[in-house]
This record gives sequence, structure tokens and C-alpha cells, in this order.
Amino acid sequence: MDEYNRFVDWDKMDVTVQSQDAKELTCTEFQELKQLARQGYWAKNHSLRAKVYHKLISNIPCRTVTPDANVYRDIVVKIVGKRNSSSLPLPEFVDNSLVPTYCLNAEGIGAVRKIILCIANQFPDISFCPALPSVIALLLHYSKDEAECFEQVCRILACNDPSKRLIDQTFLAFESSCMTFGDLVNKYCQAAHKLMVAVSEDVLEVYSDWQRWLFGELPMVYIARVFDVFLVEGYKVLYRVALALLKFFHKVRAGQPTESDSIQQDIRAFVRDIAKSVSPERLLEKAFAIRLFSRKEIQLLQMANEKALQQKGITVKQKRQNVHLAVHAENFKSEIVSVKEMRDIWSWIPERFALCQPLLLFTTLEHGCSLSRFYSHSEGHEPTLLLIKTTTKEVCGAYLSTDWSERRRGGNKLSFFGTGECFVFRLQPEVERYEWVIIKHPELATTGSEPENHASPAPSTLSSGSVPSDPSDRLSPFLSARHFNLPSKTASMFMAGSSECIIIGGGDGQALYLDADLNHGRTSHCNTFNNQPLCSESFQISVLEVWGFRD
Repeated sequence: MDEYNRFVDWDKMDVTVQSQDAKELTCTEFQELKQLARQGYWAKNHSLRAKVYHKLISNIPCRTVTPDANVYRDIVVKIVGKRNSSSLPLPEFVDNSLVPTYCLNAEGIGAVRKIILCIANQFPDISFCPALPSVIALLLHYSKDEAECFEQVCRILACNDPSKRLIDQTFLAFESSCMTFGDLVNKYCQAAHKLMVAVSEDVLEVYSDWQRWLFGELPMVYIARVFDVFLVEGYKVLYRVALALLKFFHKVRAGQPTESDSIQQDIRAFVRDIAKSVSPERLLEKAFAIRLFSRKEIQLLQMANEKALQQKGITVKQKRQNVHLAVHAENFKSEIVSVKEMRDIWSWIPERFALCQPLLLFTTLEHGCSLSRFYSHSEGHEPTLLLIKTTTKEVCGAYLSTDWSERRRGGNKLSFFGTGECFVFRLQPEVERYEWVIIKHPELATTGSEPENHASPAPSTLSSGSVPSDPSDRLSPFLSARHFNLPSKTASMFMAGSSECIIIGGGDGQALYLDADLNHGRTSHCNTFNNQPLCSESFQISVLEVWGFRD
């Protein structure tokens, strides 16, 4: 252990890493490495973990010219000089974020700042990288000297494998990752998301902390275990662990009053003190129990969020007040929902569209009860939001991801289309959002015509909440959308439209059917999901509205 203890304060370090016998790691197969990393094979021996980190990082494909240890030795004196390292100002791209000390001694704490400054000198293209101080501090525990740590961090930053995302280095990448995390929370942590919506004015502001939870607040023994797996499996691991943290926070704090005026501060405090309630093993177990999207699907979602930010001109860090809170009280008017209710709905939609403002496209009060006018006013808009108020004061609706013009692909026959981002919801008498599922009850259509595109159901037969296996060539219906440029064979059945009716396949066994006159509707409810129906099985429509999304 001698060669890797230069920067470690062993009085702060977990004693178990000093007492374990040294082991060797000989495997090179990904699946075996993956299992060993998750099991903590090298977590109990300091020297072994240092050697494994060195091996894994050395295998990262990098740009041809990547700064190494010799570069650090050449530039550190010129950049730092004789100044006290503790007084060195940090570059702007670390965003005044935490500089964790973990179990570093005084020399190690000073070395973190020196390495950050040298990286800023060698990577002028980095504009925003709040995770960097934590990564450097962590790797210093397992480095022989500053130069070796510098080289390892440079290799992580210089990774040129487009399929292997490691650390965000621009504000665009960081902000889109926050939006992607928000999308994942919305799908996989609905109870926690509901709490965030209830106690926070800007949910994305809360989720923008997700990397800080990992690279800043998590104690050393926890982030080291996460980093073990991260170096093997990549960025997706970070999403998993952050989702697990949020799930545990909600479980531990459910029903308790907030400890501060800010939910952000409460989550940070919970993560800092996580050892009181959750072990590192339990945290990872929870993280890997989440049946998350495939790596390719997350990458597509991230790209879509980046594109949405670019179109909005949000590519550099800027001061903003609730920029994602697009529903403004002064210019929003609906005969069905209040501003508060519309904001609740806005918290459910994909983050890239939450950047937009609601735009009323169609209302039966103004345009009449005509399905043809419904189509003419809705076509050309993607996505749209359908709101329905019944004569018995029930309020329900649907988020529809695909342009209604897609219905024409079936000619005069009932045509199914849409993506797994579709969902239905109820606002009155109780608020409930139903997770996506394909339309399972086409018999609701009374047109007598059978849809022809049932012929290729393979990607469309997932039940609610299920996710395909991880191979990158298989995509779940969730991202089978035109704006992801995916082949038509991946299209799924969540919406259906003809001249006589429309059907919307909701989630958890729910389906909504509307007649051509838009006066009457009915629902289908599968009792096996053990939930409340969307609304009455048969209902009369009082008001129907369709909303679009305005940039």
C-alpha cells in the first residue's frame, strides 16, 4: 500500500481497506469485470483498487494527443509557481462547485486545485465541468503522485469513443443530462417526482443537482463504489445511482416535514448523511434493480434534449428564473384546468418540451364538436395535449407524442401510431398519471375495420412499465418517434384515428375512446393493474381542448 498512500489521511479512511489481503485481477472480459465491479471485488483493498483504476483508465480510447504525466511536470511550476495551493482560484468551468476533500491529507487537498488549474490550461475547450473536482479528489487517493492523477483524469476527459460518454464538459451537455435525468425520474420515480412537484416551483432546478449528489455530497466509501462500476459500465451508472438516491430520499422522508425551506438542501443533507439509513451495497442493489432504458435509448433521449436546448439558444450557463416554468398565469386561459393544474401536467411531459409554452389549438366551445375540425386544427403540431371535462365534472386527458396526420398512413382504415411517451391522466376527482402501455383493446373501435398494421407487433407488445433487454439494436416503443429518425418498423400503437373515432391507449390498462361528434366517450380499464379508472366507463363531454407547444 506504500506507493498509493501519499495523499491519504488514514485516520479518515475506512479501516477495512487496510486489513484485506491483496488480490489480483486477471479477467479482461466485460461481463466478468461488470460483475466484479458491482460486487465490490476490489473495494476492500486500497492497492488493488488503485491498480484496477490504472488499468481501466489506461484502456480508455483517447485523442491522439492527450496530456500525460510528463506534461504535468513541465507545466505545473509555470502555472502554480510558489503560490499557496489553498489560495489558488478555481477556473469558472467548475461553477464554484464543491471541492470534496474525502479522506485526503493536507497535501492532497492542495493537489486537487493544482491539477484543476493544469487541466484548464490543457483543455481550453472545457466550458462547464462541475464533476471534475470530485473526480480528481477521488483519484488522488489511488495515485502515486500528482502527475499520475493528472494523466488519468486527462484520459477520462479526452475519451474519443462516441459511444462511451464519461464526464460532461459543456453546459449544453450538463443541462441536457439534467433534463434527461428529469425524464427518467418522471418515468421511474413517480412517487418522488410527485413530491418534487408539490414542494418545488421549478422541478428541473431540483434535478439539476443530480450530479452534485454523486460528485460532491456522497461520502467517500459510496462514491468510490459508484466509480468502480462507472469506469466499467459508463455514464448510465450515474443515472441509476441518482435515481436510487431519490427513491431512498422519498422513502425515508415520506410524510415528514421538510427540514429546511429548500427541498434541494434537504436532498443534499440526506445524501451527505446517507450512511445513517442506506449502506453502499444497498444503494447499488437498488440502482441496478431499476429496469432502465438501454444505453442507446438514453443516448437518443440526451441528443433530443440537447437539440431542444440549442433551438432555444440555451448553450452556455446563464442566470435564469424558472426558465422551464412555461405556464404563465397572465397569458394562460383554459375552461378545463387551472394554471396550477396545467403546471402539474407540464411537470409530467418530456423535459425537452417543457421548455415550450402551451398554445391553444382547438376547443369545442369555439370550433364546435367536429372530429374533422379537431384534426385540421391539431395536424402539423407535435406533440399535443388533449384535455376533457365531462358533464359530471370529471377531468382527464392525454399527452400525445405524434402528429395526428400520421393517421393517414392507414388510408380509410383505423391506423395505429404514436410512441411510448404518450400517457393519459386524470385531474378530477383525483390526480393520477397512468404510465404508458400499448393499445390492447382495439375492439373499442366500432368502425368494423381492422387495422392492418398489427402485422408487426414485435416492438409493440411490451406491457406497462416493461423495458427491452439491453442490446443496442433493440429499442423500446418509448423512443420510436419520427424526431429520433428511427425506422418505421419500430413504430408502436398508442394512438389511433379515423373519420369515425379516435382511440388513445393510456397506461396501466387504461384506454380512451371518443366518438366522431366529440360529444360522447368511453374508457376501457384493465382491473389486473389494481388502479382506479381514468373516468366513467361512459361519459358525456362538456368541453374538449387541444393544446400545442409554442417555442
